[in-house]
Amino acid sequence: MGIGGSDMYRQQILDHYKNPRNYGEIEDPTFTHTGENPMCGDTIEMDVVLDDDEETIERVAFRGDGCAISQASASMFSQELAGMALDDLQEMDRDDIVDMLGVDISAMRIKCAVLAEKVAQDGAEIYFGEKDVDKTTTEDD
Repeated sequence: MGIGGSDMYRQQILDHYKNPRNYGEIEDPTFTHTGENPMCGDTIEMDVVLDDDEETIERVAFRGDGCAISQASASMFSQELAGMALDDLQEMDRDDIVDMLGVDISAMRIKCAVLAEKVAQDGAEIYFGEKDVDKTTTEDD
């Protein structure tokens, strides 16, 4: 199936998929960014509000559509982001997401799992003028 791990973690993923946390929109976010996983059809749009220092994430909301892994990962990741320093966000990688999910992710599903992370990282880089893309994609990951 592509997902291995304890039943507890699988149940947690299903819960986040069926009852996503921080799902919706934030009025007047600091930045909004969109991404997609063209292989699976997953989409994520993320709103981020930064603290006044512009170094710490204050609030996050996401919207999207896709498989259980992409949407549960976005929900779980959105909970991790609140209070996180942007430097810590930029240092995250796929291993951090797999650890957060608590299950083994097949090579085909890793693009689903890391979509929200990539959207948040690219959104911050675009906001600070370090990157110029219209939409994040996991096509090359």
